[in-house]
Amino acid sequence: MSRHQYSYVFLGLSITSSWGNGHATTYRSLLRELDRRGHKIVFLERNLPFYRDNRDLRRAPYAAIELYDSVDELRDRFSNAVRQADLTVVGSYVPEGARVIDFILRERSGKTAFYDIDTPVTLGKLREGRNEYVDPAQIQKFDLYLSFSGGPILRAIESRFRARRARALFCSADPSLYYPDPAPQAWDLGYLGTYSEDRQPSLNALLTETARQNKEARFVVAGAQYPRHIAWPSNVERIEHLPPARHRAFYCSQRFTLNVTRRDMIHAGYSPSVRMFEAAACGTPMISDVWPGIDSFFAPGKEILLVRDTAGIAACLANLDDERRVQLGQRARARVLAEHTAAHRAEAFEAYTDELFATDRIQRSVPGRMRATTP
Repeated sequence: MSRHQYSYVFLGLSITSSWGNGHATTYRSLLRELDRRGHKIVFLERNLPFYRDNRDLRRAPYAAIELYDSVDELRDRFSNAVRQADLTVVGSYVPEGARVIDFILRERSGKTAFYDIDTPVTLGKLREGRNEYVDPAQIQKFDLYLSFSGGPILRAIESRFRARRARALFCSADPSLYYPDPAPQAWDLGYLGTYSEDRQPSLNALLTETARQNKEARFVVAGAQYPRHIAWPSNVERIEHLPPARHRAFYCSQRFTLNVTRRDMIHAGYSPSVRMFEAAACGTPMISDVWPGIDSFFAPGKEILLVRDTAGIAACLANLDDERRVQLGQRARARVLAEHTAAHRAEAFEAYTDELFATDRIQRSVPGRMRATTP
């Protein structure tokens, strides 16, 4: 544990509502663990109607949560909080993010970080000239770029966008919330995820088509924003929204759970979803599509099954006996507990903060060196 206690200000898409986004559970678990490690946290969230109408967390014991209605209100009410913070963190998909970042860079006295929970999508937008929540010129002004993707993309962020420090901060699972909880097996294969146009063809091939070919098996797709025109087979159950409090029971009621990855994240690799870690923490056997770096998180064939098409997933469902299936889930859970809990991520986040301030202390200790400043 760090010898220092820091004050953090986070500005993120949402921590109060998990409806249609995976950011909320990521922020909740990370901030809870940072609080346990003795740090002070303020979370600032834009009060968007969509999340206001679907809010499942209004207060939290581990952070002061504050809502604002505009960038002007953010500036008027929270400039002092930003000035007093040791580290101010702006997340991806914050509404009017470029304006928010300009405000943070202008007002901050401490360090700044950009926390990209959508790294391959963000970089794809920037390549297309779409700068809704971060401008390319702003990236080099942050002291730290935190990325939920690892691998080669970190060096690309530093070389192409001149980020000072790009570091991986993957998603995680909270083992106090996700653990084996015996339940009747309601489904042979399930999937949890918000609709994404570029992910839907893979979901169709790996789950929908498998369901059509296996009329006796039971399937489920949970998640918001799926178009009404999608024709699901009769043996596919649909759940419009599944709040985090019901995730554990959902995973524990499946023989297998499916992981399907967005196109940009497959291309970038090293981009595990939070759902992978949560399902594995529950001991639920996982089947996933294939992408570079997946073997650095789970061992293929031992902790996770990898498939490329309908035939591959049908073979998994038909050929894996219960003993091997249970062992698969147990080994994946052991991997999560050893490497991928929220506590592991908080420890990494804290170490990155220490790194920032250690650099300052070294610079101040060298005769003739002036403290580095951010323009």
